[in-house]
Amino acid sequence: MGFLLEGSDIFQLCYHLTMLNHLPKIWLSSPHMGTEERQFVHEAFEHNWISPLGPHVDGFESDLQDYCKVSHAAALSSGTAAIHLGLVQLGVEPGDEVICQSFTFFGSANPIAYQGATSVFVDSDEETWNMSPYWLEKAIEARLALGKSVKAILPVHLYGMPAKMDEIGAIADAYGIPVLEDAAEALGSMYKGRPCGGLGQVGILSFNGNKIITTSGGGALLSADEDFVRQTRYLATQARDPAPHYQHSRIGYNYRMSDLQAALGISQMQRLDEFVQRRNALAQRYDELLADLPL
Repeated sequence: MGFLLEGSDIFQLCYHLTMLNHLPKIWLSSPHMGTEERQFVHEAFEHNWISPLGPHVDGFESDLQDYCKVSHAAALSSGTAAIHLGLVQLGVEPGDEVICQSFTFFGSANPIAYQGATSVFVDSDEETWNMSPYWLEKAIEARLALGKSVKAILPVHLYGMPAKMDEIGAIADAYGIPVLEDAAEALGSMYKGRPCGGLGQVGILSFNGNKIITTSGGGALLSADEDFVRQTRYLATQARDPAPHYQHSRIGYNYRMSDLQAALGISQMQRLDEFVQRRNALAQRYDELLADLPL
């Protein structure tokens, strides 16, 4: 059904839309910077650790491992880069399929296209808004019945809300499909007492400016598999072979995080629990203010 606006109505609508553009913007997730961040970045400048692979990168990776309870981490240029390298190492190739949830940012699906593979989008479940285990299994059955090669499952913890990882993991195990856990928005979130980012065979994080901590841009790949993370670092540094000259035996990528960014990350990690407590307090406040509204 359509409706017709008269000239005066159109004028009023345009006026109100113009006024909205002049209102102060309310940011979804503004970065929080303080004295500690300045000190760590200044330290990186003082020691001239501006390029990748300085001591702050090692320290940031260690902090992520400790917090997410995983054995190994690789600091990268973005969460998208982490997903891409995860898919590369899981053997995703042209003609393959990767099951991804439909309600997510495009950065989850883009790396699938980088590999020439096809995204199979699965609908959300009502409780988490994330990948529905029911529809995940239906999608796997349908794709396999058509003779398709399903190489990975890519659930997302949207807005920091954990997906139903136990159910998703059980389905993945039953069909022998690895899980690449997109925890880009979920650093600091817990799933049944376990930190998000360490719940799948491979986990990824993002430190973009709108995340709970930021390195101004950046991401990380997490795994209990040491060889997987070692290969991630190799591919992320242009796949340069250990030779005295520039030698590359395969295609690599310029995906490593800089030491300057990692210095910022270390200082932000020291405040992560503070940020989580603040968000929990805000959520509780919303619950109180909206409690009387009908569902």
